[in-house]
Amino acid sequence: MPKSVFTDAYASLLEALVALRKKKGMTQVELSKRLGKPQPFISYIERGERRIDVIEFYAITRALGADPVEVFAALAKKLPRRVDI
Repeated sequence: MPKSVFTDAYASLLEALVALRKKKGMTQVELSKRLGKPQPFISYIERGERRIDVIEFYAITRALGADPVEVFAALAKKLPRRVDI
């Protein structure tokens, strides 16, 4: 049986991004406008229907007014040392 492409670690990433957006008091529409993307782009990411790469992570966290390194460091502390990919 094939593995799911969405691991627990990736789910943690999505949870962190959604929590950050909400903490900043920003809607999906506001974030999508900052990124120059349609609102469904954010919705697909947050629901796990679209994976993001490191450059998109950088752009999203910057658009949220956060430091990508700090966001990733906080996420890394929550993840196990070894993550299946």
